[in-house]
Amino acid sequence: MSESTFRFKQFTVHQEKCAMKVGTDAVLLGSWVIPGESNHILDVGSGTGLIALMLAQKSDAEIDAIDIDENAYQQTKENFRISPWFFRMYPHHISLQEFSKDKVPSYDLIVTNPPYFHHASKPNVEARTHARHSDVLSFDELIDGVLKLLLPNGRFCVILPCKEGMEFLDKAQKRGLFCRNLLRVRTRSDKSEKRLLMQFSFQFGTMTDEEISIQEEDGTFTNDYIELTKEYYINLKSGLSDNKE
Repeated sequence: MSESTFRFKQFTVHQEKCAMKVGTDAVLLGSWVIPGESNHILDVGSGTGLIALMLAQKSDAEIDAIDIDENAYQQTKENFRISPWFFRMYPHHISLQEFSKDKVPSYDLIVTNPPYFHHASKPNVEARTHARHSDVLSFDELIDGVLKLLLPNGRFCVILPCKEGMEFLDKAQKRGLFCRNLLRVRTRSDKSEKRLLMQFSFQFGTMTDEEISIQEEDGTFTNDYIELTKEYYINLKSGLSDNKE
């Protein structure tokens, strides 16, 4: 296998076609989300298909994964095909805007690691631009899609940098999506918060607010992060690189 392949405990992810590679954000979200009794799951902006594969490992749900980028779609398709759950995983080369058009709510769970650099200067590579910039999918368009596709008792989960995350939370709650679970992520225990993982539903209620650090001050992984990701990583001593082949 090449360096563009990651092996997890129950599946393998190839990423040579994708502009955005396997990263900690996707692993965090896929590990944190609990599918529960979900029958139908949607992964928006699937990339390599990693998050969808992580959810397939811990559920019996049928999973749709959509991506507007042709190469990402092909990568997702390949990774689904070689997985143990290929028979209930369906990749689609389509935008959320088109996918949600004229559809009725049908998903118990929607997840996304969305584009967010809507205020930053754009990278030169077009595929990377699509993967990271919200020009392709704005926060309002993402919320529109969720409102159309999520069942009344469904859940929507997302990971974003802190600044963008607070902006998204405000927009979502004004539209009737309420944050019920919040996980604040520090890359190291002595650093400031870098990411927010949020779970929304249509039901208003008390929000659980928690925090996790990925590494201790000395660079070793925290027990909390090891526990969160233990069903996926083969070896966490050096992080993602230990899963690379």
